Amino acid sequence: MRLASVPCPGAGKRVISQPGIEPPQTASADPPDKELMVAAFYQFVPLLDFEALRGPMQQRCEDLGLLGTILLAEEGINGTISGPETSVRRYFERLKKDYRFTSLRHKTSWVTEAPFYRMKIRLKKELVSMGVDGIDPNRQAGEYVPPEEWNALIARADVRVIDTRNDYEVNLGTFEGAENPHTRSFRQFPEWVRANLDPDKDRHVAMFCTGGVRCEKSTAYLKQKGFQNVYHLDGGILNYLGSVDPADSTWKGDCFVFDNRVTVDHALKEGDFELCPACRMPLSEQDRESEKFELHVSCPKCFHRLTPEKRQGLLERARQIELATQRGARHLGSR
Repeated sequence: MRLASVPCPGAGKRVISQPGIEPPQTASADPPDKELMVAAFYQFVPLLDFEALRGPMQQRCEDLGLLGTILLAEEGINGTISGPETSVRRYFERLKKDYRFTSLRHKTSWVTEAPFYRMKIRLKKELVSMGVDGIDPNRQAGEYVPPEEWNALIARADVRVIDTRNDYEVNLGTFEGAENPHTRSFRQFPEWVRANLDPDKDRHVAMFCTGGVRCEKSTAYLKQKGFQNVYHLDGGILNYLGSVDPADSTWKGDCFVFDNRVTVDHALKEGDFELCPACRMPLSEQDRESEKFELHVSCPKCFHRLTPEKRQGLLERARQIELATQRGARHLGSR
């Protein structure tokens, strides 16, 4: 059973070479057994009326039969949606009629089952919470590197390659030679930078994330701190996996995604991981075979944190989920 979470995805500013509006998805062509399109997108753009956008956007998605999660903030939009291809494309056609989104790009993949349970549009203070005032990727950000040029850049001895994602994501997969900051949340990243990077010594820094939104903000932060040569994988890992032949890839492992698929492999196909319903951490097959794994109750990553009272509550929830399943219904606690 897989649980939904929140998104993360690609836009760009100054690029080394201009990518197409919709990056090629070489590993996720439209085979006949695939029925639903998944589209990930984001754009940093001033949205002073972001609160007013929520209602009409929610209605539009529901009218088109779309499922997913979209975040709206004063600094922009960030989302992942899924549905029939025609509906997804109609959504972007309508969205781009707003002059602020005319340059918005999206990355696509295909699934046989909907990776979301519902359509949610959330209002946020930040698209991704860094907790640092004055960071504006619209004014300053790193140099955007297309996937086709990424391998050559990170192979250079004078470039420090930083994975800006959280520790549990990095552990599932990353680029060869990339540094793991071991952060539990993105808000810890600025502290890691202060302790580990120096603009006078680290003359070239390349960063990446799932879809581009976190590393875009990270590069803006580094530019604010005086780093001169800062690079950003355009469109993030998802764009790289969809654009670079696996034979030429320097990516190792799976990529965590913020929907019910949990992870995708280099072909952008659903991986073998599941989310623990108790702590929401990704679980391998080995984790699920552990004696510390109990469906809807605990896994090896959260077993030690359970109090007797907490365990009893989770057991009752598991019982209610099972009863709902027997009735052919979906219990909210299973999402």
